[in-house]
Order: sequence, then structure tokens, then C-alpha cells
Amino acid sequence: MRKAVFPGSFDPITLGHVDIIERALPLFDEIIVAIGINAEKKYMWTLDERKAFLEKTFAPQPKIRIATYTGLTADFCKEQNAGYILRGLRNSLDFSYEKSIAQSNANLAGIESVFIISSPVTSHISSTIVRDIARHGGDYSGFVPKAVSK
Repeated sequence: MRKAVFPGSFDPITLGHVDIIERALPLFDEIIVAIGINAEKKYMWTLDERKAFLEKTFAPQPKIRIATYTGLTADFCKEQNAGYILRGLRNSLDFSYEKSIAQSNANLAGIESVFIISSPVTSHISSTIVRDIARHGGDYSGFVPKAVSK
């Protein structure tokens, strides 16, 4: 069984995340969308809210499971018997950042990373931009799944 972990803080999940996950479905038997918990980080949405957003967004898809974890993503992958980490790339800066993490995960834990290039229609979307729009009272509904929209 080919399992992949798609890790992130998902603060909040965006249409860019949804696009990557949906396009990766034919590649894997199961995709675990995993919310990494970092006690040092300040989140706009609570863990329960972020998990609910993911569960509602992917409820009709049996190949997707939602989970939370602490610690190293590679360790979580091993616990889940997942041989792959799924990541989306919006631009060359994302690639530079993700490449070194992927090489470390492969070297330390034998976990391979699979990169999917963002679709042009979602490549400009990031959780950071959504949070900034939300923080200033703007309408971010065009950037997130319906489960997240006000």
C-alpha cells in the first residue's frame, strides 16, 4: 500500500492545498493530511477548527485521512507506515526550501518526497495571505474551501 503524508499547519487550509491533494490521489492508496502541532507557534485558528476544516473538506474522499502529530514529520511517517511525503511547490523559492528538507528526510529516515507543482490558478494562494486578509476583515472566501469560509 502506497501511503503519503501531506504535512502542514493548515492555518487555514487553502484551495492550493486542496488542488495538490486532489491531484495526488491517483498516485497513492492513502493520503494522510497531517496537522503538525508546534507549541511555539501562534495560530489564527485553533487545532480543533483546523482539523474540522480538513474533515469537512475531504469528508467524501475515502482515500484521505486527517491526523495530528508532534515532532518530526519523518518519525510520524514511520509510525504511519507511509513511505512518502507529499508537498506542493508554488515557485522556485518553495523548491529551494523543500529540497533540503526532502534530502534530509531521505537520508535520515528513507522517506521519499513527492512534489507536485501548483496549478496556475492556485499558485498565488498561501495561508499567510489568507491570514492577513482575515486579520484585516477582508473576504478570503475565494482562497479557501467552503468549510473555512465565514
